[in-house]
Amino acid sequence: MNSGNTLQISSETLSEDELAAITGYKTPSFQRQWLTRNAWEHVLTGAQRPVVGRVYARLKLAGVRPSATNAVAETWSLDLSRVS
Repeated sequence: MNSGNTLQISSETLSEDELAAITGYKTPSFQRQWLTRNAWEHVLTGAQRPVVGRVYARLKLAGVRPSATNAVAETWSLDLSRVS
């Protein structure tokens, strides 16, 4: 069954299209320049393509300065103490 409303789980890193939409460039060398100029953390693949983490990008686009404390989801535990 192929529904138009199926949920797709996104990758932990931005796709090439998403990176092009953010930087305005499809060429990896121009994307790297944009990322560096705008202080975006990224790593390079062996082919020198920039890789940006999805959580990091969401924080940057929301105007939040990403750090180790706000980039990690809050841990939780299941509390069944009130279940009878």
